[in-house]
Amino acid sequence: MTAHIYDRSSADVGNIIALEHVNVVVPDVAVAMTFYVHALGFTRDPYVDLGPDLTWINVGRQQFHLPTGEPQVVRGVIELVVPDLRSLRARLQTVAEHLAGTSFDVQVRDDVVDVRGPWGNRFRLRESSPVDHMTLGLSAVEYDVPEGSPPGIGRFYEQIIGAPVSVHDGCCTVGAGPGQVLRFRETSGQIEPYEGEHVAIYVANFSNPHTWLVERDLIVEETDQHQYRFNWIVDPGSGQRLFEVEHEVRSLHHRLYQRPLINRNPDQNLRNYVPGADPFHPRGVGTTSPDGAT
Repeated sequence: MTAHIYDRSSADVGNIIALEHVNVVVPDVAVAMTFYVHALGFTRDPYVDLGPDLTWINVGRQQFHLPTGEPQVVRGVIELVVPDLRSLRARLQTVAEHLAGTSFDVQVRDDVVDVRGPWGNRFRLRESSPVDHMTLGLSAVEYDVPEGSPPGIGRFYEQIIGAPVSVHDGCCTVGAGPGQVLRFRETSGQIEPYEGEHVAIYVANFSNPHTWLVERDLIVEETDQHQYRFNWIVDPGSGQRLFEVEHEVRSLHHRLYQRPLINRNPDQNLRNYVPGADPFHPRGVGTTSPDGAT
């Protein structure tokens, strides 16, 4: 048998199993629906009724959580994979007049669409490819961080959280599940104050990071048996606090782990309605599962 040489380490996932949601506060649910549902083509969760003060938006296997209040802006870029940039561009053009007077803006490149949301959040959307782990979903959250901080950030995620890390050219990339990363890119520009947004991650080894964080008084919330929160990334060598962003950390026993999410076909409308085409079909293979499997 001919021996095949593979880079087996490229398939290592590490301790973070999934980057599950991004939570940002929005001041107006109707405007948020126009942007996240009608413009971007995502789906308001039809099952979990959270009342008028919190909306969940499904994006493949991931979500946006949108409480109401003073708007929060992620200090960086949220990266998303979508099945079709052409239909995305058409939707963005359609809703432009409804989002007039907000921060909404669209910049189209050959293979990427950069969108600024109504309250200033930046989104980078690209079309899925056959090598992606998803046809629709949250692929990355990239943060602007102070110069010189990426190596220490990398040590934190590698040594404390247990995630695979690479640091190159002023950027720390952290594996956050198949096809997903957290990215920390240094900038010489001003970094805005932290406004309280958070990201949610599922981890396999739930207790070891918790023990380290407790010993250094970094836990900000002991939610329940299967969830806790911290908000400082700390260099484990020097103890220096490098970057503030809240992490909602969940165990694999969390009641919402792998909860099936309903995703719609955003191209279905009254003018072109096709019976049976209401659900989202990844890669057109005739399944309603939003996981991107072919």
